[in-house]
Amino acid sequence: MHRVLVSRAPRKPFNWLTSFNLSRCAHSLPFATVEPEEISASQPAEVYNLVQGKWTGSSNWNTIVDPLNGEPFIKVADVSEKEILPFVESLSKCPKHGLHNPFKAPERYLLYGDISAKAARMLCLPKVSDFFTRLIQRVSPKSYQQAFGEVYVTQKFLENFSGDQVRFLARSFAVPGNHLGQQSHGFRWPYGPVAIVTPFNFPLEIPVLQLMGALYMGNKPTLKVDSKVSIVMEQMMRLLHQCGLPVEDVDFINADGKAMNKLLIEANPRMTLFTGSSRVADKLAVDLKGRIKLEDAGFDWKILGPDVQEVNYVAWVCDQDAYACSGQKCSAQSILFMHENWSSTSLVSQMKDLAARRKLEDLTVGPVLSFTTEAMLEHMNKLLQISGSKLLFGGEELKNHSIPPIYGALKPTAIYVPLEEIVKANNYELVTKEIFGPFQIVTEYKHDQLPLVLSALERMHAHLTAAVVSNDLHFLQEVIGQSVNGTTYAGLRARTTGAPQNHWFGPSGDPRGAGIGTPEAIKLVWSCHREIIYDVGPVPSHWEIPPST
Repeated sequence: MHRVLVSRAPRKPFNWLTSFNLSRCAHSLPFATVEPEEISASQPAEVYNLVQGKWTGSSNWNTIVDPLNGEPFIKVADVSEKEILPFVESLSKCPKHGLHNPFKAPERYLLYGDISAKAARMLCLPKVSDFFTRLIQRVSPKSYQQAFGEVYVTQKFLENFSGDQVRFLARSFAVPGNHLGQQSHGFRWPYGPVAIVTPFNFPLEIPVLQLMGALYMGNKPTLKVDSKVSIVMEQMMRLLHQCGLPVEDVDFINADGKAMNKLLIEANPRMTLFTGSSRVADKLAVDLKGRIKLEDAGFDWKILGPDVQEVNYVAWVCDQDAYACSGQKCSAQSILFMHENWSSTSLVSQMKDLAARRKLEDLTVGPVLSFTTEAMLEHMNKLLQISGSKLLFGGEELKNHSIPPIYGALKPTAIYVPLEEIVKANNYELVTKEIFGPFQIVTEYKHDQLPLVLSALERMHAHLTAAVVSNDLHFLQEVIGQSVNGTTYAGLRARTTGAPQNHWFGPSGDPRGAGIGTPEAIKLVWSCHREIIYDVGPVPSHWEIPPST
């Protein structure tokens, strides 16, 4: 070390991240209460609730089993219907005008810009990103790359909303009035008390992006993540607290569906964001009198156009879209419509070979957490009873596994069903049933059958993601112009999955549809419009009371 004898430079500000790196031992993180590799039946992790600024347990602890071997390895403090009162009271304390808005505590917009910046820098640290990646793998088994993708997107999102970007979300506009002193101003206004319910398949990305969006706009959220994976978000909440998140700003609850439903009805949040199954979504829409935004099921389609090219690449993307995360993405490719020109290529055989590479050892295929093996095979057998249908590949239980029977263990599977059979009234509902696992339908259409394909799309209930794989502009225009999916990829490299943080992700065609990840999504889901009309005068001189009207 040597001294610099030239002019003095200003002292650098204290870097808390550098201090964190140097001061912690190799096996600990300042926010973490678990070590992913050490969670086991002999050393079970515990997941707590957060309400009114305090971490709490409950009278009942729900045991979560390891999805790879069935051993009990996590205990979750499960809030019962009789224990929801503190959460109801906490939400009820938040006024409808929120914790901040353009006229109230605007410094909190800056606070959340700082929190986002600090959290983004934390997730940039290899030790921290690896911690969350491995923790995700323990509870929602997927390949390291897929799990890391969640952490990466979350980090980039937080980076995107650092600094002044939070207050830019609340940007207003003004319109000149009819006379001097009159102006109308449009503002984005929070809902105040809100709720967030998120599923198991993305334990970090979905809850963080929706939670932070709610907080940016001035709301007070109660967050519920599927208990099978809620340990990931519990650890992320602790990280956010270390980055400056006020502990009273968010309540975090573990509860079953009945208790959470009761909480929502009694606390009466002004808006609820639900990501999950269509069945539950439709029930909540009624229970909550429409005060809800949804990102529900997706039976997502891909159409291969007439221009055949780059078969190797298209086959690889099809494999990723259908089978990455064992098909447990709401954007997963559920059905593939191939133009007849693709039938003479090696596309299907390459898809079969790519699917065969997936193995349990590296979690490129793994447990299915919402369907049993028996249920998926039963669905397959029903499909195979349709005239002309056939098994292209898969259709068997994984070999040499210890996945517990409450979950599914299926090889990546593809079933061919003729297009003419798909559109029949007695087959359509069966063929388009979403199987949240490594399972897809494949069909073929002739050049003059595109209208039949488009009519099949029109009959679908969920409109989340889609892909039109073609560089034929006229073909793209025809398909895009006659479909509605909210996140549609178009062109040779089109996919259905892998949405990053830099574009809208969400369904279309439903006024309840939610988005995630972008300024437009945050403003749509987590704020409403408020118009304030200033009319300060002056009153014209010589003004007189006019006749009655």
